[in-house]
Amino acid sequence: MDQHIAEAIGRPDLIRLDDRLVCLRFETMKVVSALAAVRRLLDTGAVRRGDTLLDSSSGIYAYALALACHRYGMRCHIVGSTTVDRTLRTQLAVLGATLEQMEPCSDLGLDQKRRVERIHEILAEHPEYHWMRQYHDDIHYLGYRVIADRIREETGGATGLTVVGGVGSGASTGSLARHLRGAAAAPADVELVGVQPYGSLTFGAEHVRDPEIIIAGIGSSIPFGNVSHELYDTLHWISFDAALAGSVDLLRRHAVFAGLSTGAGYLAARHERERAPERTVLFIAADTGHRYVDTVHARYREAAPIEHLAPREVRDPSGLALPWSRMRWNRAPAAPAVRGVGRQG
Repeated sequence: MDQHIAEAIGRPDLIRLDDRLVCLRFETMKVVSALAAVRRLLDTGAVRRGDTLLDSSSGIYAYALALACHRYGMRCHIVGSTTVDRTLRTQLAVLGATLEQMEPCSDLGLDQKRRVERIHEILAEHPEYHWMRQYHDDIHYLGYRVIADRIREETGGATGLTVVGGVGSGASTGSLARHLRGAAAAPADVELVGVQPYGSLTFGAEHVRDPEIIIAGIGSSIPFGNVSHELYDTLHWISFDAALAGSVDLLRRHAVFAGLSTGAGYLAARHERERAPERTVLFIAADTGHRYVDTVHARYREAAPIEHLAPREVRDPSGLALPWSRMRWNRAPAAPAVRGVGRQG
């Protein structure tokens, strides 16, 4: 029996959509990493019960950290994106978390930069706060080990497994790949496919802008230390419109109600399965679709049939173009400009 709701929320469902396509569906994915990170900090004495944990978030991590703080008797302070909606603001308030939300901004890249600047201002005022550094501290990799073990067990030791997911901070996809590849009983062949929005600098797409919106949570306008570029085999850059089509098709075809990043991952996963029908392809659904009812699902009549969508194959980021591009990364290291600030933990 679970001792706290966060443990139940963090436990994903594995859903076989068809013979070779599997959905790893979370209610709120980052609860897994937040719980494990806070446990490690308490176990090592880095923090004590009653301390304040601080971080920046576009939404999912804010809720995850608030739940972890509630679970372990900590205080929580969030510098939130303009994308944090009323439902989440209300949940954070009732859970006892403090939210500072950025003023509205049309550029989510600038929003991210402003949030990090505000973190440094708060730390100068309150050096006793502990900055969780979800973008840079690989303590956030810890929680995904048990998920990797479950994937290995429930996919039946597939000889070829492709994992598809939004890159974001790098913790979820990076940790799953490491554990699946590194375990003694791991499948012989695990490929990692990262999904990015246009405008994200992590893999060099900052020069291509999406006229609709950058997909919050899976891209970056600043270097992230938790992204291990050398883990990724292939990358997909997917626009808002294409991701919307994916989200709508996933709900219509498979009854999975999920967010915009999941729609992007679903598109990429279907394509990878078609390219290699002998492989099992698993994609990550990081959260439910509730935050996206008005901006995505209510626009279902606008959604293009996904059969009409296909990626443009490019050899390097200079060839990227909307609405969808694909490139082999071949586990290359990051360019110096995007190597982040280093890892700890």
